[in-house]
Amino acid sequence: MNKVVYLGMVGDILHPGLINIITEATKLGDVMVGLYTDKAIAAYRRLPYMTYEQRKQVVENIKGVTQVVAQDDYSYIPNLLKYKPNYIIHGDDWKEGRDSELRDAVFKTMHEIGGEVVEIPYTKGINSSSLGKDIRGIGTTPDIRLKALRRLIAAKPIVRILETHDGLSGLIAENLEIENGPKINSFDGMWSSSLTDSTSKGKPDIEAVDLTTRMQDLTNILECTTKPIIYDGDTGGKPEHFAFAVRTLERNGISAVIIEDKVGLKKNSLFGTDAVQIQDSIEGFCHKIKIGKNAQVTDDFMVIARCESLIAGKSVDDALERCFSYVEAGADGIMIHSKNKTGEDIKQFCVKFRQKYTSIPIVVVPTTYNQIKEEELHSWGVNVVIYANHMLRAAYPAMLKCATTILENERSLETDSICMPIKEILELIPGTK
Repeated sequence: MNKVVYLGMVGDILHPGLINIITEATKLGDVMVGLYTDKAIAAYRRLPYMTYEQRKQVVENIKGVTQVVAQDDYSYIPNLLKYKPNYIIHGDDWKEGRDSELRDAVFKTMHEIGGEVVEIPYTKGINSSSLGKDIRGIGTTPDIRLKALRRLIAAKPIVRILETHDGLSGLIAENLEIENGPKINSFDGMWSSSLTDSTSKGKPDIEAVDLTTRMQDLTNILECTTKPIIYDGDTGGKPEHFAFAVRTLERNGISAVIIEDKVGLKKNSLFGTDAVQIQDSIEGFCHKIKIGKNAQVTDDFMVIARCESLIAGKSVDDALERCFSYVEAGADGIMIHSKNKTGEDIKQFCVKFRQKYTSIPIVVVPTTYNQIKEEELHSWGVNVVIYANHMLRAAYPAMLKCATTILENERSLETDSICMPIKEILELIPGTK
């Protein structure tokens, strides 16, 4: 029986370095590729462009690969203990940096199971991260972007969504990455907020802006980003109008729309209980959900029901009754909203909701209870966290400070320290270098 050589691989971007390590592995025995699942990757870095099934099909057909198994954890250890290979092969680039602790654990495990770690020189001139950025520069398709949100929810404990209101804020959500130990924290997608969209135009947050106008602004974001977008659909309008909106959003590659169960003259919910003048009847809102679900073409688009019971001063039980009905009507997820600064009502809702529905996504917008960390929200049963207005709220004070500084000094020299250099602006925008 041939010896088994274990090789961990993402398999999203194939390059000469990967072919080289597979070639070296075949000299030692049969090559078992531990292919990272979406779940294993998403907690530590960006979700792959291809699904696990697509990547598996590609890797299985690479010359020299004998077997492909799922690696459901970023660490190799669970699979090494399960399959007990004779060798594990890896590039020597993990001797330093965030994977050095993983390397130590692999050496220890292979020693325990009587195996050997084989390290080969890292292929110079090949950088998967840089290649990934090049692919992002090419862009994406509506179909790929549309499917990404469901993949993220299935793969990650918390999906982190950032409000964007123009192409520039979209580029921040697209590209910003922060190292946090072995993980790379980034935003998973974008929130198209009706509040920030209207405010950025100097207009009140009312449901008077038609979808065509919103889509014009969304196009600016779609053209320079690749991550999924959740659309703030307010009440969704009349059922027949909502059906049209669903088709338009889906066709453009938007992953989800969130509609709220209130009627009447719109005011932002955080104004207080008077903002929710009348909640739609359960039957009326369920009818709208069904209309939207029947209008979509693919199974990937999501209609998420936003419940305003807690904002309206009603009980958690009232919110649960409504949301159970919304799920039964076909809603793909529930957004529960509250202005309570402790977040205790949100916690109660999530815990009770999870007792009935274990896998229906729960979306929250922790604007008022922003002291609660994502890890704790996940422990309540939350799947998606939307930071719904912070980019615009941060932009206005920065611009006001800049303008004030110019007026005070009657020149712009003093603004240099708070302004982004022109060179960095040019480097930020694709195609302007």
